Amino acid sequence: MADGKRAALLLRKQLKELQKNPVEGFSAGLEDDNIMKWEVMIVGPTDTLYEGGFFNCILEFPNEYPDLPPVMRFVTPIWHPNVYADGKVCISILHPPGDDEYGYEKASERWTPIHTVETILISVISMLSDPNDESPANLEAAKQWREDKAGFKKKVQQCVRRSQEML
Repeated sequence: MADGKRAALLLRKQLKELQKNPVEGFSAGLEDDNIMKWEVMIVGPTDTLYEGGFFNCILEFPNEYPDLPPVMRFVTPIWHPNVYADGKVCISILHPPGDDEYGYEKASERWTPIHTVETILISVISMLSDPNDESPANLEAAKQWREDKAGFKKKVQQCVRRSQEML
């Protein structure tokens, strides 16, 4: 079966499953009826700095999915050590499979085809709860997270407020 067709079939199955059994913390649907591009709303996790926020994201799947990971990007501005300035999420399970050329991650921490939209989004929600400042995507946010917790918290609260206004 051609890669794109396999990916589309698998994604339709995952979407159906999420619609039948919603998972707390996020909602997901298709952008413009395109099975390869999903719109996601992540609700800021309780008891975190992001609590009360509503963060829109886009998940774009390659034709080689599930062999290769999707790209996830926050559309709603967010201040976080593991999110690039352009909104792209940087977590291990979204990195291509195999060994890390820089030696930061074990192959077992990176993408494997067993991951689903649900496991990706649960990992991103976990990332919001527990930033990894060891290999940051946003150096400024990571530095502030380490050295100026009050300033970091203030900046995140601004993002949460803005996310609520965008609803």
